[in-house]
Parts: sequence; C-alpha cells; structure tokens
Amino acid sequence: MGNGMDRYARLEELRKALGERILILDGAMGTMIQTYRLGEDDFRGELFGDHTVPLKGNNDVLSLTRPDVVRQIHLAYLEAGADLVSTNTFNANRVSQADYRCEDSAYEMNREAARIARAAADEFEASHPSRPRFVVGSLGPTNRTASISPDVSDPGFRN
Repeated sequence: MGNGMDRYARLEELRKALGERILILDGAMGTMIQTYRLGEDDFRGELFGDHTVPLKGNNDVLSLTRPDVVRQIHLAYLEAGADLVSTNTFNANRVSQADYRCEDSAYEMNREAARIARAAADEFEASHPSRPRFVVGSLGPTNRTASISPDVSDPGFRN
C-alpha cells in the first residue's frame, strides 16, 4: 500500500494533502497509449497469443501484456507533476471486455493495473519524498445503455 503504509494511513495522507493544496490528476491513458503505436502483437502478448478476436485497441489488456508501457505512462505523468495517477481500467469490466471476448480477464486486468500504478507511484515517491503520490481507480462508461432500447421496433427492450 505505498511505502508500507496501510490504506487508512494513505487515506489520511490524501486528506491532508487535499487540505493543503490542489492535487493534479494525470491525463488520458488512451491518448498516451496511442503515442506508442502498438500493434496487435503488443495487445496479445504471450497471454493472448491464440485469442480468437483482434485485441488492438483494448487498452486495458495492456496491463497484462505490456505492463512496461503502462508503467512508463504513469511515470511520465508523475514526472510532469501529477499527484494522482489513474489505473489503466477505464474499460476493464466484463460488459466492455465482452466485445473482445476478454470478460473472464477483467479481474486480472484491474488487479494488475492497480499494482502497476501503485508500484510506479511508490518508485517515483521514493526518489521525490517531499510529496506523496496517490493512485485512484478509473472506471469509464460501458458500451451498453440501460436508458434506451437498442431495438427501434421494441422500445421496452434492454440489453
């Protein structure tokens, strides 16, 4: 939990920092991932080498297949002044991952994304001990809606 702190001590440290200054949140993970120009093999890695559908564009899977890239992005944001880094989990949920047939890997994506982010924050904090760095979860909307029907012939239908 960050330099040996338990979650409650870390939370208290976050509250203290919020009371003292404006904290800076990192930027868009997806935009940064695009700068790496990764190919299908990067998204598949060894873990998904025989996967039946394309994975390019499934940024959340990179926490499993290219953790080095995710780590580098976190460190870049920390170096730029971010106090908080977001986990690479915007679409790491069963609903969104179903498009890639990776729904059974959603838990591992979340676990590894959190581990990578915390490790990057700890690494940066160790060399810059004057300001603590924090990790926050990222959760985007799914690609399904519950408010309107996807079938114009059946307005009451929901996915």
